[in-house]
Amino acid sequence: MVENADNPVVILMADDDLDDIKLVREALRDCGCEVGFRYVEDGAEAIDYLTRRGRYENPDLSPRPSLILLDLNMPKKDGIQTLQEIRNNPEIRTIPVVVLTTSRDRDLMLRIYRLGGSAFITKPSIYKDMIKAMDRLCTFWFQTVSLPDQMQAQGRDLGI
Repeated sequence: MVENADNPVVILMADDDLDDIKLVREALRDCGCEVGFRYVEDGAEAIDYLTRRGRYENPDLSPRPSLILLDLNMPKKDGIQTLQEIRNNPEIRTIPVVVLTTSRDRDLMLRIYRLGGSAFITKPSIYKDMIKAMDRLCTFWFQTVSLPDQMQAQGRDLGI
């Protein structure tokens, strides 16, 4: 992973289950995915973080994420509402959003993709499988694909 001061590699996880947050953080560490890791506990807090409102207004403490891991069942604002708000906001819509949920529902998966979700992952129930999932996720998103930097994401270099 390439991380620099101008464009740090950061994962933002939005999930109300602190055990799942801890599990993902440890799996990222155990698979060697060296990224900045931030988390919020509901969709409303995720939007505050992404739009730098309230306690997240300092960009040094709340860097723009390179990837969002989004649970669907959260209080205040669920994952679907959060995804819709992200995709409707021109300043943050290009951030990849990976839904990480316990659901295996095909209709729900299709809905997530139709709303602009970048990927749909069912949370593994075995820790070694979570490590494998996080390793694949990091390899794909941070080594295989090219992600827009913050200036492109805000439309400055895209002519938008």
